[in-house]
Amino acid sequence: MRTLAIGDIHGGLKGVIQLLNKLELKDEDTLIFMGDYVDGWSESAQVIQFLIELSKKFKCTFIKGNHDVWAEDWLKNGEVNPTWYMHGGKETMESYEGFSHEEKKRHLEFFENLKMYHIDAENRLFLHAGFTSMHGVEKEVFQTTLYFDRTLWEMALTMDKRIEKYSELYPKRLTHYKEIYIGHTPTINYNSYVPINAINVWNIDTGAAFYGKLSAINIDTKEVFQSDVVKDLYPEEKGRNKH
Repeated sequence: MRTLAIGDIHGGLKGVIQLLNKLELKDEDTLIFMGDYVDGWSESAQVIQFLIELSKKFKCTFIKGNHDVWAEDWLKNGEVNPTWYMHGGKETMESYEGFSHEEKKRHLEFFENLKMYHIDAENRLFLHAGFTSMHGVEKEVFQTTLYFDRTLWEMALTMDKRIEKYSELYPKRLTHYKEIYIGHTPTINYNSYVPINAINVWNIDTGAAFYGKLSAINIDTKEVFQSDVVKDLYPEEKGRNKH
């Protein structure tokens, strides 16, 4: 049995299909998706439909990302957040052309049921972005932090690995969980095209929305699987590279 964490998809259905084919999934495998399923490439609605069907065949956990919140608001009440529109929302809205009212309703239910975070039996935390509470995600005051925060990742990157764990200098946020898996901040920002490990935090958003690949990681063995560069799968599109 494998548990596989999968990074930010951003409308790249072709990348998802290619990645899952490389994974050669078995019935007993568990998939944990880190959020941001939409906004970027042209198949956001198709990604959601695919994931709904996938969850009928495999055990899936779906985390909520900030882009998913914007798409959810639009499906619920027609609200078009200006920032969302500029950063992939336009393409997501266009991808819904031809989808029926009932299909959109099912997709809205998918978004509404996304988890803010997931903690497994081995005390490994999965969430889209980060948290700021010194007492862990359960004590986070503002839920938006869970899909917008970047300070957890920045802190992990700058931590001196020589500092003894649980010493008075060790960040309290990092002591609550065996490992923390996040997306949100593309590793290509740090010139890495594969997931990055900093202290006990694993960032598996490898920039599929831009010029990176879609990645999955086996959280037990740390084996990494990747699609091709997603922009090469959509040669007529720019994705989020236009921003």
